[in-house]
Amino acid sequence: MFIRLLALLIVVPFVELVLLLRLADATSWLTTLMIVIITGIIGSYLARREGLATWFRFQSATSQGKMPSQEIQDGLMIAVAAALLLTPGLLTDALGFTLLTPTGRRFIGGWLRNRFAGSFQVRTFGGGSPPGSNGGRGADDRFDPRGFDPRRSTSSGQRSGGAGDTIDSPHFEPKQSPSP
Repeated sequence: MFIRLLALLIVVPFVELVLLLRLADATSWLTTLMIVIITGIIGSYLARREGLATWFRFQSATSQGKMPSQEIQDGLMIAVAAALLLTPGLLTDALGFTLLTPTGRRFIGGWLRNRFAGSFQVRTFGGGSPPGSNGGRGADDRFDPRGFDPRRSTSSGQRSGGAGDTIDSPHFEPKQSPSP
């Protein structure tokens, strides 16, 4: 992996430099410089616009209690696009503009998911039973909506023991301070 990354960091700037020099020979150095500057300005504007739109979709999804996985993916791709567009070069600009379009993000995101689908493994630890089962607990042994067993907590609301348990909640409530 390190060798591939090192090769990428050496090859891409070299190819970009060659392309920029050829463009300068075909047009002029001033035209090439203007193209680099204009793509940087347009790219930063578009990245800001797309980033804000994605941020609002992220907030909307979380306020509705949905997992904003697509919005997180889009946000990461927009950040990469912004970095690519601020890097001088024609190939990086083309990839950056592609990542700024929703269609380009869908295409590249789908390709990345297919490419790395078997590379990741998700593991969870502790507390939790299959849906519909009571995990060997009696009918009166229920959990409150905050995600913990109130009988296993101290008077201050702190949970005691239970190493390995996971509390999974769609929202968090602030602690109430005891009134005097």
